[in-house]
Amino acid sequence: MADDPHRFSAVPLFPLPSVVLFPRAVLPLHIFEERYKDMTATALRGDRQIAMALLRPGWERNYYQKPEIEPVVCVGTILTHEKLPDGTYNFLLQGHTRARVVREISGKPYRSAVLEPIIETEVMEIDLERDRHRLAEMFEHGPLASLPTAPQFREIIGGSLPTSDVVDLVAFNLIEDLTLKQSLLADGDVAGRIARTLDALAGLHPSVPSAYFRMSTNPSTN
Repeated sequence: MADDPHRFSAVPLFPLPSVVLFPRAVLPLHIFEERYKDMTATALRGDRQIAMALLRPGWERNYYQKPEIEPVVCVGTILTHEKLPDGTYNFLLQGHTRARVVREISGKPYRSAVLEPIIETEVMEIDLERDRHRLAEMFEHGPLASLPTAPQFREIIGGSLPTSDVVDLVAFNLIEDLTLKQSLLADGDVAGRIARTLDALAGLHPSVPSAYFRMSTNPSTN
């Protein structure tokens, strides 16, 4: 952490074109580029923090330099890792904090930045009961009930996690619209974010593929 307790200092940035990480969600990653192997080794020697960033359209033109990223990222902690014989890494990254890029820091082969956590509104669980019931209905009798992963989601919804965390997990795993996902990540209005997520889920077709299932077997790569 920086001297300012409300900021993260020098957090490695790992930009990808098709991944928006959310708090609580766990993302499997395979690291093979030299700069990101360096990033991983450094993170493992330190506080194990890495911030996932979404690359903006047009990133292909200067991928190996410094393509534009969305200003809001998700900071995560490396839970487990393995270093393979060829020097590449596999690890599981669990998101925990929405944050905004304050400024990037130069001097390393990979990108890093000072980050400021997104301030989120305070909402009491009792005020989210209707939203949680609506979400439960989607997986019990609604458009998401036929998903292969519906039983896992029903268990999560019926558990003790706060509704905001539950909705983040569902959004991460099932919403595929990257623009919408990035917008939800950047939204500090908890009640509004939950309502927007539920509206998006209500419009999903029952045959929507489960990102949770795909990602549990196919790690993202750099």
